[in-house]
Amino acid sequence: MSTLNPAKEGGRTLFDKIWNAHVVQDIPDGPTQLYIDRMYCHEVTSPQAFDTLRDKNIRVLRPQQVFAMPDHNIPSELADPLIIADPKGREQVETLKRNCEEFGITYFDMGSKDNGIIHVVGPEKGLSLPGMTIVCGDSHTSTHGALGALAMGIGTSEVAQVLASQCILQQKPKTMRINIEGTLSRGTTAKDVALYIMAQMTTSGATGYAVEYAGSTIRSMSMEGRLTLSNLSIEMGSRAGIIAPDEITLSYLRGREFAPKGEAWDRAVTYWKTLKSDPDAVFDKEVTFRAEDIAPRITYGTNPGEGIAIDETIPESLSLVGGADDSLSYMGFSPGQCLLGTPIDYIFLGACTNGRIEDFRAFASVVKGRRKAPNVIAWLVPGSWAVRQQIINEGIDKILEQAGFELRLPSCSACLAMNDDKVPAGKLCLSTSNRNFIGRQGPGARTILASPLTVAAAAVTGVITDPRTLVNCEL
Repeated sequence: MSTLNPAKEGGRTLFDKIWNAHVVQDIPDGPTQLYIDRMYCHEVTSPQAFDTLRDKNIRVLRPQQVFAMPDHNIPSELADPLIIADPKGREQVETLKRNCEEFGITYFDMGSKDNGIIHVVGPEKGLSLPGMTIVCGDSHTSTHGALGALAMGIGTSEVAQVLASQCILQQKPKTMRINIEGTLSRGTTAKDVALYIMAQMTTSGATGYAVEYAGSTIRSMSMEGRLTLSNLSIEMGSRAGIIAPDEITLSYLRGREFAPKGEAWDRAVTYWKTLKSDPDAVFDKEVTFRAEDIAPRITYGTNPGEGIAIDETIPESLSLVGGADDSLSYMGFSPGQCLLGTPIDYIFLGACTNGRIEDFRAFASVVKGRRKAPNVIAWLVPGSWAVRQQIINEGIDKILEQAGFELRLPSCSACLAMNDDKVPAGKLCLSTSNRNFIGRQGPGARTILASPLTVAAAAVTGVITDPRTLVNCEL
């Protein structure tokens, strides 16, 4: 169900509250100058921005509000840890480190306990907090919106803007609320919710909007599930994906390294509790879905919106999803085909979408007492060193080892073809990552997006399998 509100009146949305609190000035017939609370940098999109500052003899205005770490190029292979073979990747990482030293920015070096994928580390350290404006030169910055922040990916020139001024020029987007109501069925996860929404709305359905996720399903979702959902907001064109902070948010943040402490915590919580859309707030667009309509899902094409429930067939008519003939040809699939039972070559558990402890718990719940299928190459890559340590502390690594799996080192890994974890041409990978574009996991690689439960089911059967059919699938 979808409604449009061309004449918007009423109370303020959560987005409006955060946006308005950060406006420095509105430029007539132009963008808004918006103050930025937190900026993240990684090795891929930041070098040109630092060069811009250097060329103009400008310092970073507030380096204490900027945090940086390499993640895209970091190897996950245990045999030669922390050796970047690719010269370009190695140069990007070394350049980021030098830039941070020169400009006085906190840098979490590869291999250190603080390192990991930037969109995993930010929340787990309490660097991302409710009410903040957060930017990074990375499209999946929307992840941090799960904490009740306005988080946006920005371009390289905008990275330079923020480094120099702690502000950014932005056109104010429209607002959309996506409500999910009801209780998710067994074996259905936040990843499936996100894939379902994208299939319903297409990958451009939220273009020009900042999305707020709401409803009883969202309120009962874990913090890590919310991070997965917000992470994928960009895949339907949304500028941001925000979830109002609540007791689940506070419980997650309490005691985190950079979260407020003592009286500062109490003051922060008092403010954070005001960060919700007013009862009479009116959105430019509002959409409602039922949780009971969502089953474990997989993609069949080459964008995240081309997806089906795992036991459905690829649509006979693909006119609604657009451009699917070429994508099906690339994937080697056909209209009307059921993908259950399709042999797979690789599985990937990780990325800023599903590289958190909850994802490894879910994967382990399926593979426990089983064995990895001999035809499957498995990459299990934690999203941070903190997640890896927690996996070990909880004994999950032993469950994985007994099932024939190897726990690798934290990295973006096979999410994208910027390190050694590349899927060979023609091979089929069932992946918990966020994009299934042509060549995303390697030249000629074929990618199916799915949840950790679905990926685990395939890892032990060797074929695409409905996770609900496995007896110890409890999540």
